[in-house]
Order: sequence, then C-alpha cells, then structure tokens
Amino acid sequence: MPLKLPSIFANPEEADNVEGIVSFSYDLNAAMLQDAYSHGIFPWPLNDEIIPWVSPPERGVIPLEEFHIPRSFQRQLRKGQFELRVDTAFEAVIRGCATQERPGGGTWITPKIIRAYCELHETGWAHSFETWEKATGQLVGGLYGVSIGKIFSGESMFHTGTGASKFALVGTAEILKKCGVTILDTEMVTSTTALFGAREIPREQFLKWLEANRGNPLSTDELRRVMAR
Repeated sequence: MPLKLPSIFANPEEADNVEGIVSFSYDLNAAMLQDAYSHGIFPWPLNDEIIPWVSPPERGVIPLEEFHIPRSFQRQLRKGQFELRVDTAFEAVIRGCATQERPGGGTWITPKIIRAYCELHETGWAHSFETWEKATGQLVGGLYGVSIGKIFSGESMFHTGTGASKFALVGTAEILKKCGVTILDTEMVTSTTALFGAREIPREQFLKWLEANRGNPLSTDELRRVMAR
C-alpha cells in the first residue's frame, strides 16, 4: 500500500512540533483509530476532552529479530507460574493498564480511549495478550495493541503480579514473530522495553517501515493457532 492513503489526519511528515502532534479531536472511534495507525499516528490524550493525535519525531521500536530476554527474567520464566492467553479479557486488560501508576500521576487511558479501543477490538484490529496465574486462575498482567500487517503497535502493559507484564511481552513477541510480524512498535522507549531491545528510530524511517509492512490485521484465530503450536 502507498503511504499516502486517504486520511482525515494531517501528514505526519509535516508535524514540526516537539511532541509530533498531527491533529486534535474531541472524540475518537474505531474508524479514526484504523486511519491513524495506518499512517503512523496514535492518540495521546492528557484528559477526556481534547485528544491530541501524535506521530513522535523519534519512534520506539523493537525489530523482532533483535528481541532478547534479559538473563534475570529468564530465571523467572523457568518457574512456569504463568499462562498466556489471547483476546479472552481485552477490556479487563485495558482497564488494568489504566490503573498503573505513571510519572506525574494520571493516565492517558481515559474512558473515551477505553470505549474506542474496545470498539477497535471488536473489528479485529486490537488484541490483548494476557498473563494468567496458574495457581489462582487470576488475570495478573497483560498488554494490548493494534495489528497492522507485519507491524504490531503495543499500547500499554499492566501487572499486579511480579513479572506478569514482562511475561506477556515475551509471549507477544514470540507469537507475533511466528505470524510473520517484523516490528513491535512500542511508540516510546521505557526502562522495561529497553531491556528487551527497544530503541528509537526517526519518524521518517518508521513511516518507511510502515509503508513496506502494513496490511490486514492478524485475526484472533490466527494468533491462537500459532500460540497452540
């Protein structure tokens, strides 16, 4: 697909502000999210009113061929205390992410965000990768994100058990790689994602990757088939 598909958003390549703000809106829905992710844009609200849509000048990514598991976490993986599931508790995962403490307090996962991404999940574009504790059968962590062909944009992670979000990240990377996904888009680089290989690339390079790798989203059935192998 060519990068310059019809879009309601301004061209991200022309966003010359530090934050990479492309557009603003008062609301959002699944169709807007599909449009945005197809053009390297995502919402980054500070409240539940006006929503900035951004394409950062520097983009956090993990090329999946470079994904690595820190030695310290490999020991925890061998304990076998968690089970990974896909798309069995999407809303619970996004609500869990909304409760995580952020620097400076607050959350960007507002009620509008929760509603829109749950709608996007219903269209098959958004998926949750969930960490369930075997001993208790409880959901203790996970992440959610958006599938765009060979790119998966991870949105947020949460955990209520030690190592639960990292377990979900490892499982996500393994499944996506088997599905032919080449880029795990982390949007930003955090102290956690950096441990697994996240690095920043210029927006121009990310948009070129997006142009070469975007396509139809992976289905829940396909993700589960790969996980079951």
